[in-house]
Amino acid sequence: MTKSINHFIAILPLCITALTGCNNKVSNVASETSANATSVDRVTAGAPTKKTLQLFTEQPGRVTPFEEAPILSKISGYVESIHFDIGDNVSKGQLLIRIFAPEYKDLLEQKRGLYGQAEAEVKQTEAQLVAAEAALNSAKALVTQAQAGVVRTDAEYARWDSEVKRIEQLVSKGAVTEKLAEETTSQFKASIAARQEAIANIESAKARQNEMDAKVLTAQADIEAAKAKLKVAQAEIAQAETMLTYTEILAPFDGIIISRNVDTGHYVQPAGSNPQNTLLTIANVATVRVSINIPESEAAWVTADFDNQNAGDPVTIFSPILPGGNLQSRITRTSRQLDSQSRTLTAEIDIDNQELKFLPGAYVTTKTLLEKRENAIALPISAVVKTAEGDKCCIVIDNKITHRAIQLGLRVGDEVEVTSGLDGSETVVLLRANSLQVGQAVAIIKKP
Repeated sequence: MTKSINHFIAILPLCITALTGCNNKVSNVASETSANATSVDRVTAGAPTKKTLQLFTEQPGRVTPFEEAPILSKISGYVESIHFDIGDNVSKGQLLIRIFAPEYKDLLEQKRGLYGQAEAEVKQTEAQLVAAEAALNSAKALVTQAQAGVVRTDAEYARWDSEVKRIEQLVSKGAVTEKLAEETTSQFKASIAARQEAIANIESAKARQNEMDAKVLTAQADIEAAKAKLKVAQAEIAQAETMLTYTEILAPFDGIIISRNVDTGHYVQPAGSNPQNTLLTIANVATVRVSINIPESEAAWVTADFDNQNAGDPVTIFSPILPGGNLQSRITRTSRQLDSQSRTLTAEIDIDNQELKFLPGAYVTTKTLLEKRENAIALPISAVVKTAEGDKCCIVIDNKITHRAIQLGLRVGDEVEVTSGLDGSETVVLLRANSLQVGQAVAIIKKP
C-alpha cells in the first residue's frame, strides 16, 4: 500500500506537466482562430432608400394687428369731446376726438382779413395802372401836338424869311418905306421865337411821355407785387385752415379702439413733445399678422408670397381657439435679412380675422413646410464620409470597401438627400462609415 502511494506521488508531477502542455496548445489554437475571425470587420450596409423628404420648422408665433396706430394730437388744447371708447369699431374718417383751441379760428379770421386787404391792393394797383396808361396816352398826344406845332412854325418861319428878303429888295429900290421893312423883320423874328418854342414843347412833351412810361412800368410792377402778396395771403389761409382741421382727430383706417388714455377736459400737447401723450390706439384686426422667427440654419429654405401668387411655404397654425385646433395658410412675407442679435429671419403670415378669433398679443404654434423632395435618394448622416476632396460614402464591392463621391442636398433630421453619385442600387455602409478604410475587407451583417 505504501509502495503504491509513493508511486502515485512520483508520477503526479509528470501528469501535471503533461496537462499544462495540452492547455497551452489549446489556448494557442483559440488565439489563432480569434485573430483570424476579427480580421474581417462586420458592417451594417444596404441600398440607400428612396423616399419623400420634408423639411419642417416648428416655431412659436405671435399675433399682431395688420395695422396699428397711436392717435396723437398735432396741436395743443383741451379735449372738448371723445366719441369712442375701447372695443368700439370705427370707420376711416370718423371723428374720434375734438380739441378746443379757439386761437386757430381767430388765426384763420386774421388770415382772411389779410387776404381781403391784399385783394384790395391788387385792385388799387390795377386802377393806378389804368390811370398811368391814360396819362401816357395823353403825353403821347402832347408830343404829337408839339410836333404839329413845329411844322406850323417852320412854315411861318419860311414865309417871313422870304418876306424879309423881298421887303429888303423893295426898300433898296425905294418902293416901300423903312417902317414896313421893320415890321416885316419883327414878324420874322416872332416866327423864329415861335419855332424855338414849338421845338421846346416837343422836348417837354417827350419828357412827360417818358415820365408816364415809368409810371406805367411802376404800376405794372406794383400789380405783380400785390398779386404775389395775394398768393401769400391765400397760402396763409390754407395753412390756417389746415391747422384748424387738427382740432378734429379722425380715424386713419377702419379698426377697433384698443386703448384710451384721455378724458374730456384733459390738456393735450403736440405729438413728440411727450412720449407718453398717446390719446387712443386704433388697430385693424380684420386681418392679423402671425410673426415667427426662423433660425439661420433654416432661413435659406423660406419662400414667401411676395407677388401674391400663392407661392409661399405652407404653414399649419395651431391654436385651441381654431376649429379642429389648426389652420392652413402660407408664408406671406419675410424681412429678407437676419436679425443681428438673434440671427433669425422674421416671417409673417396674414390671416383673415373677420370673425375676430385671433386676439392681438396671442401666441400660437406654427409648423412650416420649408422644402419637399419626392422620390429622393436618402442616406443616414452616419453613412457620409467627410474628406478634403468632398463628401463621400463607402460602397461594398466584393466584400471590400471603396469610396464613392456624392453630392448632398436637403438634410432632414438624421437623413440627408444624395443628389448625385448614387442610383439606389449600390450597397452602402450605413453606420460607422468614417472608421473604414478603402480596400478594407468587411462582412455585411445587416441589410435594412
